[in-house]
Amino acid sequence: MHLFYTPDITGDRYVLNSEESKHCVKVLRLGVGEALALVDGKGNWYNAVIERADMRGCEIRVTERIGEYGKRPFRLHLAVAPTKNMDRMEWMLEKCTEMGIEEVTMLNTAHSERKVVKADRLEKVIVAAMKQSLKAYLPRLNPMADFKKLVASSQEPCKFIAHCHEGEKKRLEEVYCPGKDVVLLIGPEGDFSEEEVAFARQHGFVEVTLGNSRLRTETAGMVACHSINFINRV
Repeated sequence: MHLFYTPDITGDRYVLNSEESKHCVKVLRLGVGEALALVDGKGNWYNAVIERADMRGCEIRVTERIGEYGKRPFRLHLAVAPTKNMDRMEWMLEKCTEMGIEEVTMLNTAHSERKVVKADRLEKVIVAAMKQSLKAYLPRLNPMADFKKLVASSQEPCKFIAHCHEGEKKRLEEVYCPGKDVVLLIGPEGDFSEEEVAFARQHGFVEVTLGNSRLRTETAGMVACHSINFINRV
């Protein structure tokens, strides 16, 4: 099934933009009467057919709308300090979107090597991964946030911080309750500072380990995402 992202769709008729129309007609070689699917990123899935195959504006007719397509019974919010090499962050976002995630925040921490990110590029990676994995919900990409401000304002019932410092830490399967909304913090390549870990603990965050191996930031983000989804059996 060929899937197209149409965030502004409202009725049973839609015209693809020039870029998507060219991809549909010239690259995929789809013609009049052929089936495709549309998603708006808000949970709506539209089965549709092509009524006019035009590279300048391909006209689509919706035949069926399915609301809350693939909606999950919990929300996963991953807050991660971006790596110096943004290719690694793009890889992580791609894989997390494919597995299933609702919200992502890039964190500005004490040891962060990158203080600025290009949100438009990351958004394109997320959209492409959503389409590739046939999802109807587009993960929310938040503006870069200060560590302490995010920690102090987090409202999720389950709050975790993963780090490599010594001390007692729990595995996610020991402390996470399936079906609950969760926020999980992943530090930079130099890890969270001890002060940041203490601050998170004071605000209700539980310290967790992602295993015995020392993981790269982007690997830790993907492992955390997979672990929460695995515990929820999704």
